Amino acid sequence: MNVVLLEPEIAPNTGNIARLCAATRSTLHLIEPFGFRLDDRELKRAGMDYWQHVTWHRWKNWTDFKAALPATARLWIVECDGPRRYTDVAYQADDYLVFGRESAGFPKLLLEQHLDGWLRIPMANPEARSLNLANCAAMVLAEALRQLDWPGGG
Repeated sequence: MNVVLLEPEIAPNTGNIARLCAATRSTLHLIEPFGFRLDDRELKRAGMDYWQHVTWHRWKNWTDFKAALPATARLWIVECDGPRRYTDVAYQADDYLVFGRESAGFPKLLLEQHLDGWLRIPMANPEARSLNLANCAAMVLAEALRQLDWPGGG
């Protein structure tokens, strides 16, 4: 499975997601620009000593990332107001779970180019604006791996 962070802004979120990817043997894709430096103390602290176990790639921009994808790649964009719940998708092992910036989400222009892959996490309280990025990544990745019977795990 692949987890993609488009322009992440908060180092601890990215560190926690890196730790999640290490534990699940998922590949992490980080797309610039970042709201922090990769040598950020908070990034390292949140990722603890798991960074050495993470398979990850750094991309200069969305265009470079997209150009490197296999033609058969399936992108699932997790963003508010998506037409389908993240639990209503049949995931495949090489899918890409894509999450936008903490402050602004996924850019509307790019979202319009990927309407078939637009998913949402339902929220019961309409007054809650959003969930934490690391929590969202954990929820969606756990569902995908559950469907795949937790490959490589017990």
